[in-house]
Parts: sequence; C-alpha cells; structure tokens
Amino acid sequence: MSSIADPIASSPAAEATAAKTKAVAPAITLPAAGERELRLDLFRGLALWLIFIDHLPTNLLTWLTIRNYGFSDATEIFIFISGYTAAFVYGRAMQEAGFTIATARVLRRVWQIYVAHVFLFTIFLAEISYVATSFENPLYTEEMGIMDFLKQPDVTIVQALLLRFRPVNMDVLPLYIVLMLFLPLILWLMKWKPDVTLGLSVLLYALTWQFDLYLSAYPNGVWAFNPFAWQLLFVFGAWCALGGARRMSRILASPITMWICIAYLVAAFFVTLTWHVPQLGHVMPKIIEQWMYPINKTDLDVLRFAHFLALAALTMRFLPKDWPGLKSPWLRPLILCGQHSLEIFCLGVFLAFAGHFVLAEVSGGAALHALISVCGILIMWGMAWIISWYKHSADKGASRTKGAGGNADLAGGGA
Repeated sequence: MSSIADPIASSPAAEATAAKTKAVAPAITLPAAGERELRLDLFRGLALWLIFIDHLPTNLLTWLTIRNYGFSDATEIFIFISGYTAAFVYGRAMQEAGFTIATARVLRRVWQIYVAHVFLFTIFLAEISYVATSFENPLYTEEMGIMDFLKQPDVTIVQALLLRFRPVNMDVLPLYIVLMLFLPLILWLMKWKPDVTLGLSVLLYALTWQFDLYLSAYPNGVWAFNPFAWQLLFVFGAWCALGGARRMSRILASPITMWICIAYLVAAFFVTLTWHVPQLGHVMPKIIEQWMYPINKTDLDVLRFAHFLALAALTMRFLPKDWPGLKSPWLRPLILCGQHSLEIFCLGVFLAFAGHFVLAEVSGGAALHALISVCGILIMWGMAWIISWYKHSADKGASRTKGAGGNADLAGGGA
C-alpha cells in the first residue's frame, strides 16, 4: 500500500537531502542525556575495593583480586572507566557549549582533583608521621616512602606540588591529573576523526616503548604509571564512550572473539599460576619466558592491555546494560562507591595505611587480616552512603542539576 509520501521520499531531492544530512553528521556519538550506565559505577566501585585490598599486606582477601589470576589488575579498570566517563561528560559539553567552555570545565575539574591530591598528601604524611613517632618505629616512614620528606621537607613539598614526589599508594591521582589536562585536545581530535585519534594514541604508546619516554620522579626513578603509556587506556576509554563501543558491537558479539578472549584469559591464568606455585615453573618454555618477561606495569605492557581487553569484551557480552542484577541491593554498595570515586579513593588510601599499621603492630593471623579488609570495605561503603544521602537529601536542587550531566564522579562530579 502506497502513500502520498512515497514519491517524495524516493525523489532525487530527498535523496540529496539525506546524503547532505549524513555528510554533516558528527564523527562521534553520545548516549542520551541523563542516561546512567550502572555497569561503569559497578566496576569503578569494584576497582576501588580491589585497589584498597591490594594495598594491604597479603591476606586471605588478597587472593580474591584479579591480579592473582591474570596480567592486569584494578588499575586498568579504573583508568579505562575514568577515560570513558570523562569523555561522556565533557564530550557532551564540547558539543553543546564549544571547545572553550568545555576546556574551562575540564581545567576546573583538574584543579579540584589536584587540590584533593594535595589534601590527601598532607593528611597522609601527618598520619604516617604520627604513627611512626608515637610508636617509635621509623620503618613506617621508610616503607611509605616519606623518608626524603623528613630529611628535606622544604624541597620535598615543592616536588610534591609538582607531582614528582609521592608516597606509596599515591600514584593514581597524579596520572589522572596529567591525562585530564590533555582531555580537551583528545576530545577535539575525537570530534574530527575518532579513529585517527585512537591511532595517534597507539603511535605515542609505541614511541614510548621504542624511545623509553618517561617522566622522572623525585628523588630518583620514574613515575610508577608512565602517562605516555597509560594514556592509551584512557584514550581508548574515551573512544569507546564516543561511539567506538557501538561500532565494535558486531566484533564483540562474534563467537570467534569470545573464544579468543577465553583462550587468552586461560593462558594468562596458567602463567600467573607459575608465579604462586614454583614447582610449575618448568612447565613454561624458556623461549616464551624470555619473550614475555618482564611484564611491565609502569609502561602498561601489551600483555596487560590485552588481558584487560579480553576481560572487557567478555563483560560486555555477558553483562548487558539492562541486566536486572544491577538493581540488586547486594550490588548497591559497589555502585555507591563507584558513584563517588574521588572521595572513596582518598579514603581508601588512608584506610590501607591504617590497616597496614594494625597488622604490623598486632599479630592476629588470617582472621585479623580478613577482618581489617572487611571493615575497610564497610567504612568505604558507609562513607559512600553518607555522601549519596547528602547529595540527594540535603542538597536536592544541586543533585537534580548534576544528575542530568552524566555519570562521572572522578571525571566530572556527577551525582
């Protein structure tokens, strides 16, 4: 059955209009405004819990973190989601308000994260110094990497403000600050050619390995997370947020992709098994060991990146965004922590040292180790609940305004 619109729809003029519309379509696409991706909150919260557990001395719960069963760990999850959420929030701002306004918003957020880092650094130093002095145990200052601060506090503070001096467990925020500084350029390039932008990121990653590019740290050494290498994961997250994941949907849905990912994860599991069971060391062929090792975390080894990609691909396949379990009260603690990641990350650094101190001073065996880990997680959940209550109850007007802006906390301060 035909209608009066049929001849018009098939006319040359209509076809020309459609072609013109397609030609001016933006190179990037964004999810609908106000759409919240609970999977991001879930896995960002999981990453925060895993980072906290991994920063504690080895205990029972440590064996539940992913670093013991493959090449990557929670850091890859955290940086990828940070890139994704940052692009989600500020990519929309760049489309709606332009490059200048979006850049100003990014720089404001960078300043907020920088202030949080300085505040964390100050309180962390005070915490370590108090414990070391009160219990007359200078080993804490050495273990936490603040011995140079006690020797030369004036020089060390300046270096800390320049992000070159960092105590133990305080390497993630400086990396994120540097990556966020380049976000406006990344988004501008993504708006032009997203695939070319990702290609340039890969090129910089390759040049980093070829020419040993790095940022120096004080008093010696290099950054624990090399921004020249880790930018690849951040840019890849931004690329996925701005339409890359949608364009890869057919590849991700392929059974071939699924089985390649499973095979790689199984192989990585058996390799890491040889680390924990020395008797299995002879199983690994020497030629593979020479090619594989060392698996460099500082420069984001290709094997680590590939391991994360395999995990992400299987997650996307078996955990759809409309999965009913995302509404489960059992996952609510993880999601709440993921929604307030900046505050919870800072809290986790304090709790990790507090747990380290208790375990060093009190000999309680595996039960005490597990108890401290669980208590730390409960405190993080409780703090996330308080922050959420405040944002939604004590400041409802501000909460509604932010709620339409996206689902990034560390990136953009979303509710």
